[in-house]
Amino acid sequence: MMKKSKHILALCALVGSSAAFALAADFATVDSDGNGAISMEEASKHPELISQFKDLDTNVDGELSQEEFAKAK
Repeated sequence: MMKKSKHILALCALVGSSAAFALAADFATVDSDGNGAISMEEASKHPELISQFKDLDTNVDGELSQEEFAKAK
């Protein structure tokens, strides 16, 4: 029973951290240099985003546009 409780708690923390990312980091915040695109370097400061970066970069230019960023989960 204790092992199952730990797994449930870990899952809740994971879900909560993803939701916090979605609410806390908007495009303008992540685009720290304000050039209208998010580089891999800028994304690297946000683990939830960097893990999705290659999938989100649909035009494979090494940056995320605002439209590409909007699809982050």
